[in-house]
Amino acid sequence: QVQVAESGGDTVQAGGSLRLTCEVSGYTTSSYCMGWFRQAPGKEREGVASIDSDGDTSYADSVKGRFTISKDTPKNTLYLQMNILKPDDTAMYYCATGPKAACGGWWAGGYNNWGQGTQVTVSS
Repeated sequence: QVQVAESGGDTVQAGGSLRLTCEVSGYTTSSYCMGWFRQAPGKEREGVASIDSDGDTSYADSVKGRFTISKDTPKNTLYLQMNILKPDDTAMYYCATGPKAACGGWWAGGYNNWGQGTQVTVSS
C-alpha cells in the first residue's frame, strides 16, 4: 500500500522561502509521476509542479522561476523549494503520485495516491 506524507508547511512573510518534503513508501514501480498540488479556501485544487521518473519537470505559470521540484530517488522523497513567496501562494499543499502519464497535464484525477496536505501561509 502506497503512503504519502507531506511536511514543511509554515507561516512566512512575503518574499520568504520554504521547502516542502514528501515521503513516499510502498511505491515499487520504476515509471511514475510525482506532483505537488495546492488548494486555497474556496478555490479548486490546482497543479503546481510535477516530475517524472526520467527527471522531466513541469511548472504552473504562476510559480515558474520561483518554485523548484526535485526528488531523491533512493530516499523515495520529493521536495518543493519555494522562493519569493507571495500571499497568493497561501494554500494547503498536497503531494501525489501516479503513473508517468499523469505528468502530461494538471488533471488531479490522473494521480492515484495523495497525502493529507501541509499548510503554507504567506503573510503580506
